[in-house]
Amino acid sequence: MAEDAAASPRERLLIALDIDGTVLLEDESYSPGVVDAVADAQNAGHEVMLATGRSWEGTRHILAHLAITPEYAVCSNGAVILKRVGDGPEYERFHTEQFDATEVLRLLRDHLPDAHYMVELPDGRRLYTDQMDDWNLARADRVPFEELSAQPVSRVVVVSEDDTDHDFVELVSRIGLNEVSYAVGWSAWLDIAPQGVDKATALEKVRDWLGVPAASVIVIGDGRNDIGMFRWARAHGGRAIAMGQGPEEVRIEASESTASVTEGGVTAILRGL
Repeated sequence: MAEDAAASPRERLLIALDIDGTVLLEDESYSPGVVDAVADAQNAGHEVMLATGRSWEGTRHILAHLAITPEYAVCSNGAVILKRVGDGPEYERFHTEQFDATEVLRLLRDHLPDAHYMVELPDGRRLYTDQMDDWNLARADRVPFEELSAQPVSRVVVVSEDDTDHDFVELVSRIGLNEVSYAVGWSAWLDIAPQGVDKATALEKVRDWLGVPAASVIVIGDGRNDIGMFRWARAHGGRAIAMGQGPEEVRIEASESTASVTEGGVTAILRGL
């Protein structure tokens, strides 16, 4: 009886976890207890998935380490949704957004001429102008700046070692990126997606495909790129949980907060389900 109850919870939850600053610490080590807590939540019948700003190349090994094979994975801040093939662990690109980044790239380069630029193409390949030390550059080619906008892209990434996240927030406000969606990273990078696309838009598609009630959603994150999914979850009766170390502007958008990533904030939430 106990085993049956554990396998079939009264309420199946869709649990979407950010990666950096939520599952992973800055040094790429895992938050205390998170691997076991994720396993327990999955064994209880919940759908535990990742919703990240990372590309799929930077996400797949996290799924493997967590030993989960969710039906879907949201990458590139919602511009890309991967779907599991069969019983896993293989995934295919299932839904991809794209846009013409010509004007955006020109505008950004006028204001950040020394920044490093990267675009992600709809097929998952990436093009970059200069070395980006903290980024996984598998399936990426270095090209002249002009080639970045030669074809539609799923997103644009801008990294500037001379600027802070607050500098990026100020820049976006000053130049007005009106035709795209953007997110400022927890370190000095700017992520730009098609207008109206973020983690929330992708997660709503996933929720609908899985047939999970909107009120049975839990999202956990720590960055400005998580604000959209916080607002989405809250608006539909779900739980939006901010990590304790997140900026105040992020935490006020959540319905609740948990401990920091170094203190095992995700583990505390999953243990309390």
